[in-house]
Amino acid sequence: MTKRAGYRPSLELVPEVLSGSRAAIARMISRAEGGYAEAAEALAALYRNAGKAHIIGITGVPGAGKSTLVATLIKSLSLEGHKVGVVAVDPSSPFSGGAILGDRIRMNEAAQASQAFVRSMATRGHLGGLAPATLQAVDILDAAQYSPIIIESVGVGQDEVEIVKAAHTVVVLSPPGLGDDIQAIKAGILEIADIHVVSKSDKPEAAAAVAALKGMLKLGASGSRSEWSPPVLSVSAVSGEHLDNLKAAIRRHWTHLKATGELAVRQREFCRTRILNMARHLFQEQFQEGAEDFERQLEAVVRREVDPMAAANVLLGWNKGRHE
Repeated sequence: MTKRAGYRPSLELVPEVLSGSRAAIARMISRAEGGYAEAAEALAALYRNAGKAHIIGITGVPGAGKSTLVATLIKSLSLEGHKVGVVAVDPSSPFSGGAILGDRIRMNEAAQASQAFVRSMATRGHLGGLAPATLQAVDILDAAQYSPIIIESVGVGQDEVEIVKAAHTVVVLSPPGLGDDIQAIKAGILEIADIHVVSKSDKPEAAAAVAALKGMLKLGASGSRSEWSPPVLSVSAVSGEHLDNLKAAIRRHWTHLKATGELAVRQREFCRTRILNMARHLFQEQFQEGAEDFERQLEAVVRREVDPMAAANVLLGWNKGRHE
């Protein structure tokens, strides 16, 4: 990493992040995204100071109105005195690798007016709806005492799975009038919702979409992860109609998690997933294509001298004595 003039070590930024400095928060998130080795100790320190925020995931099919809903939530929650943080994950540009910002202007305007902190980041080709540094960004905002923290995920249908291992409360947004009452099931995301929201409640098709979702849930189409029964709401993000119902449902779910002990269970699963994902990341980083050891094993697999499992074991250092 080439350090610019005036570059400050990441550890120096930790006290400023903890005190809520927006500039320090922005710098730390940038270093998390960049994968700077120098930032690892600082990120570890911030992780130890996190773990208090309510993390809300907003997901759904593209075009459902996620960004508009998040912008409306920012304004409303901020007026109630909440220090709102947002991590908005976008598809990566195929040319620059950067975030395709799309409908972020309204969200950023809402943040500027309310002192909320909004950060967009690109998936950089990562499947699952979240960017690799998403949860590190959440840690940073959490340590800076932002709560709730909203993760707006990219909305990628059947790949929309990681949000379940990142957010305490998952809100799945579905637009009305798609002409297919089982669109939510086909998208592969019905079962991950803690709260279902049909957007654009002012449209006549919204009531039919709400009824269809309720019917599917009643039939057991949703594989609920807890004793919580996901409510189905209709909200207009543009006008704010019925937004209070959504905020009340989010509060009820947070209370339910704490009262039943499910919060601790979910936190444990979050940590398990993060450890496994980090292990995969470190393995891939260590044995990138072109690395001598990797190439040697690759050639052996291509020639069918060894199988892929044996090659992976060699790279992991597990081969010695395992099959003796």
